[in-house]
Order: sequence, then C-alpha cells, then structure tokens
Amino acid sequence: MLQAVANAFKLPDLRRRILFTIGILVIFRFVAHIPVPGVDLVRLRNAFGSNQLLGMLDLFSGGAMSNFSVAAMGVYPYITASIIMQLLVPIIPRLEEIAKEGEAGRNRINRYTHWLTVPLAALQALGQISLLQNQFQVVSSFGLFNEETWLPSLAMVITMTAGTVFCVWLGELITESGIGNGVSIIIFGGIVARSPQSFGRSLFVNVSIIGLLVFLLIELITVAGIVVVQEGERSIPVQYAKRIRGTRMYGGQSTHIPLKVNSAGMIPLIFASSMLIFPGVVASYFLYPQGTVVANFAKVIYDFFNQQNLGYQSLYFLLVLGFTYFYTTVIFQQQNLPENLQKWGGFVPGIRPGRTTAEYLNRVLNRITLVGAIFLGVVAVLPYFTRLATNVQTLQISSTGILIVVGVVLDTMKQLEAQLLMRHYEGFIK
Repeated sequence: MLQAVANAFKLPDLRRRILFTIGILVIFRFVAHIPVPGVDLVRLRNAFGSNQLLGMLDLFSGGAMSNFSVAAMGVYPYITASIIMQLLVPIIPRLEEIAKEGEAGRNRINRYTHWLTVPLAALQALGQISLLQNQFQVVSSFGLFNEETWLPSLAMVITMTAGTVFCVWLGELITESGIGNGVSIIIFGGIVARSPQSFGRSLFVNVSIIGLLVFLLIELITVAGIVVVQEGERSIPVQYAKRIRGTRMYGGQSTHIPLKVNSAGMIPLIFASSMLIFPGVVASYFLYPQGTVVANFAKVIYDFFNQQNLGYQSLYFLLVLGFTYFYTTVIFQQQNLPENLQKWGGFVPGIRPGRTTAEYLNRVLNRITLVGAIFLGVVAVLPYFTRLATNVQTLQISSTGILIVVGVVLDTMKQLEAQLLMRHYEGFIK
C-alpha cells in the first residue's frame, strides 16, 4: 500500500492530479467557513442539534451549512437536478433522443442539468433562509423580503446560489484535472473533515469504552460489507456473431455484461430520507397554538416521523427497498442493453435475441437487486440500532455518509490503480 502511494508520487502527471485534488479540497474548506452576513451562529448550531432536515442538508453541503456559509447548500441542488434529469430522460421523448446522440447528447443533458441547478439553488436558498428565520430565528438582524430589507434578502439568496455554482465548478475541476468524481469528493471532504471533531467529542463525555469499541467494530463491519456489495456483480456472458465484410471477418469474440448488485448507489437512501423528513417538517409548522385539533394531529405526525421512532425506521427500510428497485429499473431501461446487443450482433448463449433476452436480463437484475436492496435497507437503519446497542450518541455517521465515503474511496483507488497499471507499477489492489 505504502509502496503504491510512493509510486503514484513518482509519476509527474499523477502527482500533479493528486496535489490538484487536495488543493481544490483546501479551497472548498476555506469557503465553507465564510458565513453569510446577518446570521446568529450560536442559535444556528443549536438548531442543527435538533432538526433532521438540517442535518441531512448539512451532509450534502459538505458540512458548510452548519456554519451557514456562502457554500451552505453545497452541491445538493446539483444532485437534485441530476436525479430529476435522469428520471425525465425516459419520460420525455425528446430528451431520450438527445441522450442517444453519444458524447454530444450527454454534453447537452449535462448543460440542461447545470441550467436546472440555478433555479433549484435559488429556491432552496430562499427556503433555507425562511426556515432558519421562522423556526429558529437564526437570521436575527432583519426580517426577510419586507419593504426595508428586500435588497439584503435578495443578496443572501444570490450569494448562496453563487456558492452552489462555485462548489459545482470546483467539483468539475477535480473531475477534469484531478482524481475521482469531483462532486462526490466535495461531499466526501466535508464528511471526513467533521469526523475527527465528532470522535474527539465522544472521548470527553460519559461514554462506555466497551460501547465505543462495539460502535467502532460495527462501523468497520459495515464498511467491509459495503465494499463487498458495491464490488459485487453478476457477469452475463455475451457472444458476438462472426460477420464478413469484403475480405475481412468481424466479431466472433466473447465478453460479458457486468450487472452490479447495487446499481443504485446512495440514491435510494436520499429519496427515502427526503420523503420521510418532509411530513415532519410540514407538521412542525402547525404545532402551535397547542390544544387545537390541527396542532394535536400535527403532533402525532411529527412524533411518528422522528428518527428515534421504530415505526419511522421500519418505513425507512421499506422505502429504501422500493426506491432501489425503482431507480435500478430506470437506469437499466436507459441503457437499452437488449436492443444494443441485437444491433451489434451480440447474444447471450442459450437465450434468443430480442424480447427473450430482455426478459432474461430483467429476471437476473431483479434477483441480484433484491440482495442489494435488502443490504441498503439494513445499512439505512443500522445507525439507529447501533445507538440503541452501544448508547453512543455523540459519534454518529449516517448511512448515506458511510456509502459516500466508501464509494468515493473505492472509485478514487480504482482510478489510481488504472493509472499505475498503465505504467507497469504495482497497484493498491492485490
């Protein structure tokens, strides 16, 4: 491992990419500590300790929202825009045609995603400022968008929107000139930056050493399980028929289609978390005045959609399963594997081309996705049961955060591995 790292720094272009990535992360962490003017940071930190929605948004901002910095929304609006575009492509025929135009089509879809990010970021900035002002009185220096303060309020929205665009730009710089997927690495940097603080806090509170060791053991087992499932795949053999054009023969080779056990990644967890958090946030607006019928009903909804509720965790598990199947099916249909195989003369041995191949691939995909869906569901609810078993409350890493960290590390190591093997060096993976 250490030798592989030394080999990576021996190569000038690879060393430049690694140092470039580290430099961009340093810039992002500096920006994450520049607060938006007019924010009460003491009240802000108290709010983050008691609200589920703010905690999830802070995760995707890379930890910047807990400081309510100019990069408070991070790349979350871009992730939302990307998910929306992925879901719209198979629904809107024109977008589907564009997606099939190769590299040019993908660039156009990516441009539409960037355009969609700007209004989503502006709306989310307005929503976050209003939530923090109305519920927690965090923006304490002035009211929002009244006759006297509409210009400062507009400046806050524009500043936060520009911060999101800047974070996305930093991520794309990493993708182009650094190592790994830039947007994921931005989120990864925020999660890792907060981990030492959480661990250090746990050492100075009344926590059982045995409970802490059990907690760390469970986290290590979870990481190992994520690695196994993320790398797990079912290889479908494919044979290409021989074709003669003029005096040359083409085709005849064998290959395989890798169907991954977890094709959806962390997306089902994001979908399920967003859907479960939304009712509780809406109910919180109707909790007062107390004693009314509406307030009592809102209290029931608010209490049920609490992360410390077993019913919440059960519904979370079921939603993750459903969204895993849904998202995997959408992505698989966009790839048009049966159609592309038939177009290029490929076939699965023993399976007739066309509709029969499509049914076979769907059947195999459904079976292996069941394993991935159950595993994602277990990972989603594992932090809740881990806290119950170990009574460790201060050291918390969300299931989505663990998946992001492990996924980014695996992807980055694969890219470094490929670069080293191309130059005949021994890589990281033995």
